[in-house]
Amino acid sequence: MANRARPLALDDVDREGLRRLQRSPSTPAGISRRARVVLLMAEGVAGTEIARLTGYTPVQVSRIRRRFAASGIEGLRDKPRSGRPRQITEAKSARIVALTLKTPPAGLTHWSTRELAQRVGVSHMTVHRLWQAHALQPHRLETFKFSTDPRAEEKIRDVVGLYLNPPTNAVVLSMDEKTQIQALDRTQPLLPLRPGIPARQTHDYRRHGLTSLYAALEIASGTVHGECSERHTGADFLRFLKGLHRRYRGRELHVVLDNSSTHSTADVQAWLQAHPNVHFHFTPTGASWLNMIEAWFGILTRKSVRRGSFPSVKALVKHIQHYINHWNENPTPFVWTKTPAEIIRKAVRRAR
Repeated sequence: MANRARPLALDDVDREGLRRLQRSPSTPAGISRRARVVLLMAEGVAGTEIARLTGYTPVQVSRIRRRFAASGIEGLRDKPRSGRPRQITEAKSARIVALTLKTPPAGLTHWSTRELAQRVGVSHMTVHRLWQAHALQPHRLETFKFSTDPRAEEKIRDVVGLYLNPPTNAVVLSMDEKTQIQALDRTQPLLPLRPGIPARQTHDYRRHGLTSLYAALEIASGTVHGECSERHTGADFLRFLKGLHRRYRGRELHVVLDNSSTHSTADVQAWLQAHPNVHFHFTPTGASWLNMIEAWFGILTRKSVRRGSFPSVKALVKHIQHYINHWNENPTPFVWTKTPAEIIRKAVRRAR
C-alpha cells in the first residue's frame, strides 16, 4: 500500500518562493531539488514516489518534510558544515574587502583572487568566499553612456515617440551606415561542421579592402533596404536617400538618424528644403544606440559577416545583399518597449 502522507498546506507566498527556487538557474542544485520535493508533497504525491522522482531515499524525503515544517523555506538551505575553526579574523576580512574596492597596484586593472590572496597572506579560496559573501565581482565590467547633448531629452522624446506612435499614413525609417566592413579572406578553406566537432577556420587572414553599407529599416514591417558603397561621403548618403524617396514616392517619410557630418552637408540640407515631405529626426549626441537599425547591424555582423571568408570586396557586397534579401523574405519588426522617461532617467545626466 502506498505511503501517502497528508499533503503539505502551502500559502501563495511559499508556493511562489519554492517555484522560484526550483526554476532559477542561480539556485544551488541541492536547494532546487529540495524545493521540488516540497512542491510534490503539496500536491499529495506519496513519499516513496517523491523519492523515486527526485533520487532521494524515503527517509531523506521525510527529513526534508520535517525541516520545511519547522523552518519554512530557510529550512531547505544547506546547514553549516563542521570542520576546522575559522582561520581569518574580522579585521583581515575587512581589509580584503577594502583592498578589493580600492585601485589595484600600478599595472593592474583589477584584482584577481590569487593576486589579492598573495598580498594579504591568505588562500585564494578565502578571497573568493569573501567576494561571494559581499557580492564583489572585480573580473566583471559593465559599460554606460551619458549623453551630453543639451537637447537630449527633446530628441529622445521625438525619436521614441515615432517608434511608439508613428504618424498615420507615414513611413518611419531608421537609417544609418555601417562603415569599414572588411573583406577578410581566411588563408585556408573553412573546415565544415562535423558531429562532435565545430566548424573551424584559420586565425589569420588576408585583407582585400573595405565597403560601407547604407541601410534603412522600415519600422512598421521590419523590411531593410541596403546599398553598399566604396566611400562614405555626403554625396553617397544623399544618393541613398534619393533612392529611398523614389521607393516611397508620394509618401511622407520620417527618417531617424545619428549626427554624422555626412547627414548635414549643404547638399543634403538643400535637398531637404526641396522635399518637405521628408523629415529628419536626429538621435542625441552619443546615443546612436537609440537608432533601431543599429540592432539590425548587430544581427548582420553575427549571422552574415563575422564568420565569412571573402576573396574580394565584390564577393563581400554580394554576400551582404544576399543576406538582406534573405531577411526581407520574412522580415521581423523590432518592438520598442522603453518609454522616453525610462531612457532619460538612465541615459541623461542632469546638472546638480
